[in-house]
Parts: sequence; C-alpha cells; structure tokens
Amino acid sequence: MIDWENRYRIGDTPWDKGGAHPALAHLSPLPVAAARILVPGCGLGYDVAALAAMPGVTSVVGVDVADSAVAAATTRLGSEPGVRIEKADLFALPRAHHGAYDLVWEHTCFCAIDPGQRNAYVNAVADALRPGGHLLGVFYLRPWDTPEENTTQGPPHGCPAGELDRRFAPRFEIVRVWELPATYPGREEREQLRLLKRA
Repeated sequence: MIDWENRYRIGDTPWDKGGAHPALAHLSPLPVAAARILVPGCGLGYDVAALAAMPGVTSVVGVDVADSAVAAATTRLGSEPGVRIEKADLFALPRAHHGAYDLVWEHTCFCAIDPGQRNAYVNAVADALRPGGHLLGVFYLRPWDTPEENTTQGPPHGCPAGELDRRFAPRFEIVRVWELPATYPGREEREQLRLLKRA
C-alpha cells in the first residue's frame, strides 16, 4: 500500500499540478444540479475550491488520507465559505457522509487506488450519494504508452472504458460519456469524462 503521507512530505507528488483540473473551467455550471459535493482524495484542494465557486453549489467537502495534504488544503481554503476539508478514508467514511451528497467529483482518486479496490470504490461513492445523486469524473483510461504498461504500471492505474462500464453498472447508470473539453498537457486523448447517476 502506498504511503501517501510520506509522498506529500517528501514532495513526490507528480499528480499535483498546482491548480484545478482544466476541465472544471468548462463545466460551470455543472451538468446537473448539485448543492452538496464530495471530493475524495482531494489533495491540496484545488478542485474543491473550483467546485465551491460554481453556481448553485452550497457546500464542498474534500477528504484525504494524508495529514499533510489535509493540513495544507485547510490552510489554503479554511476561510472559503461552504468549504470543509477532512482527514478521512473513502472506504471507511463516517456515517454522517452516507447519503449526504448530490454529487461526487472524481479526479485522481480512482486511478490512484489499487485496482483490487475498484468495486469497493464504486460502493463507497454510491453510499455517499443521496438516491438519484450523481458521480461526475475524469477517468484515466490510458496513463501509460503501451497496453502492457497500462495493466502493470501505476499509480496512476489505467482503466479501459469497458471495465468502467462493468464496474459501475451494479450501482450506477450512465448519463453521459464525453471527451474532456480541456486537460493537462500530455493527457490529451488519455482521459474520459463520465456522468453517472446512482441507481
């Protein structure tokens, strides 16, 4: 298991690009109404801040397992209205989070976890959403250059579109799948944007 706290402490954080995912600038307003949003694996909170500024959003909760990330995000965003950062494990969220959100924003959490935890991720996210709530996410289909690397390397761990369909089908229905309107340099045509509805 990866020691995320140590990665933050030593500055080995290649996923941290110093700002929110570029797609978020093109997703305002969000494609579905969402007053309450959860951001798992929020890191330093860039996406949390971008989502909190969107129309109709009243609260955004970012959770992360790394103390250093939580402390840094809290320092950066502590005075932002409607924003809360918590140390929490997505796979063991306190009861207060269950059914509490209209939308979960996925970016870097699903590709960071061990692929053996993917079904647990689906269930954890579904449990955090209210009935009829949505998962909106950037999914990393091909982070590496060859098919072999995409099945053996990571994190980030690639996940083909067909596997995403199968993994999420028990708890979600697909609303929309589309190419990202913008992404980080080097990730073009490697990611996919998905909007799913909790079944």
